[in-house]
Amino acid sequence: MTEVPSAVQRMIDATNAGDHDAFVAAFAPDAVLVDWGKAYEGSAGIAEWDASDNIGRSARFAVADVDREADVWILTLDVTGGGFNGTSGFRFELADDLITRMEIQP
Repeated sequence: MTEVPSAVQRMIDATNAGDHDAFVAAFAPDAVLVDWGKAYEGSAGIAEWDASDNIGRSARFAVADVDREADVWILTLDVTGGGFNGTSGFRFELADDLITRMEIQP
């Protein structure tokens, strides 16, 4: 399995630790997070999604698979917590050791 990029690993670790500030800090200030088609933009949008759908729901992530297609990282994560539970695909774009785009796929 391919190694998880450090920015993505920081996001996973922050989620699993319930560390909201570290979660938001893993993203670039102008990052976009797309959750099943709904976009959250910038640090404020990422923080909103984290509070409503991620750490705010006690989510936990476990890496099931990692792949890379050119500049896009594709992770399969097992998600548990008080919201969505199951396996989902996550696509990441990165720059300067920060997440610039995270897309959650059904």
